[in-house]
Amino acid sequence: MTLTYIWMAFFLLAFAVAFVKWAFLGDQQILPALVEGIFKAANDGFDISLKLVGVMALFLGFMSIGEKAGAIRFLSRSVSPFFSKLFPDIPKNHPATGQMMMNFSANLLGLDNAATPFGIKAMQSLQELNPNKDTASNAQIMFMALHASGLTLIPVSIIAMRASMKIPAANPTDIFVPCMIVTFVATLAALTIMSFKQKINLLQPVLLGWILGLSAVIGLLVWYLTTLDKQNLQLFSNTLSSGLILLIFLLFLLGGLRKKINMFDAFVDGAKGGFEVAIRIIPYLIAMLIAISVLRNSGVFTYLIDGLRYLFGLTGMNTDFVEALPTALMKPLSGAGARGMMVTAMETYGTDSFVGRLSCIFQGTSDTTFYVIAVYFGAVSVKNTRYAIPAMLLADLAGIITAIFVGYLFFH
Repeated sequence: MTLTYIWMAFFLLAFAVAFVKWAFLGDQQILPALVEGIFKAANDGFDISLKLVGVMALFLGFMSIGEKAGAIRFLSRSVSPFFSKLFPDIPKNHPATGQMMMNFSANLLGLDNAATPFGIKAMQSLQELNPNKDTASNAQIMFMALHASGLTLIPVSIIAMRASMKIPAANPTDIFVPCMIVTFVATLAALTIMSFKQKINLLQPVLLGWILGLSAVIGLLVWYLTTLDKQNLQLFSNTLSSGLILLIFLLFLLGGLRKKINMFDAFVDGAKGGFEVAIRIIPYLIAMLIAISVLRNSGVFTYLIDGLRYLFGLTGMNTDFVEALPTALMKPLSGAGARGMMVTAMETYGTDSFVGRLSCIFQGTSDTTFYVIAVYFGAVSVKNTRYAIPAMLLADLAGIITAIFVGYLFFH
């Protein structure tokens, strides 16, 4: 029901603001703009879903080979000591564990095209264990929160955007370390919030050891990447990302060869699910996109930013960060919208300005929470998301606050 209330609130708030602008402020274009935005959002939702078919078919086909070859189960056994504590409801060595690990790995490397199929496959496996098929399980909510926290090693798209502006950044990679710090804090926040809600003790030796170990590995990677210049950083990122995908495919094929399975048939069987998943997602995605569209086109964000600027100004604190907040507030709703806000901030205030850099950090801090909810829960027809949205938005808030502090520390 939480999603229903939020969805309705988007419409009611947007319609109320639009009515005031039309009836009392004389804005005769607001109503046509809302209608035009609704139809565009519906078409965009359909187009996005269709574009998922090819990518979903590709990865689900190879995932099918990997499952029959035993590769997914091997990965599940490898991370079982950690995941069995974090996801106590998942049986030991269940395929969902390996699929979630592949999703997290793809996210870490910025492989969005790979992360979505792996994540949807993991949700489908978790749904098989879910006793209440229309209600999100604890394991699904934990997975969604960790996925949406957006832990990414190299924000390649943001670096590329900073380098391709009309007046490019002097050092496009200077936001890399701040983004890494903020996404790591957001992920820890999501883990802490979910563990508190699900009564999971993070101080268990196994969990604490894994968390500290992963923190050390990420810290070493960050240190190494800070020693690279822009060209070598992008080369490292592209090589690592592309190499990982090809390595996964190769290992699946070699495993299938060793097990002597019919790999072509296995690929086709898995790929068939790509179309089915994309079709199932369409209504959920369109419903969310049209709600976001009316909220954005009604001008709610403008009033919200003006209100925040006024409130923060009353405290006497520095309000330079407020101009970058549209990117932060848009990110949970729309990745494309937040990207547009980020570009606008760089064009208006300068690519290397405090606002421009902070907008880039906001863009790299988390995933698009409502898009993730619509796609992943929609793929398994879960309607009752329970506390998933409030918890995920709370983790987003932790990321935003951290981004502001880090932005001031590095660039103000």
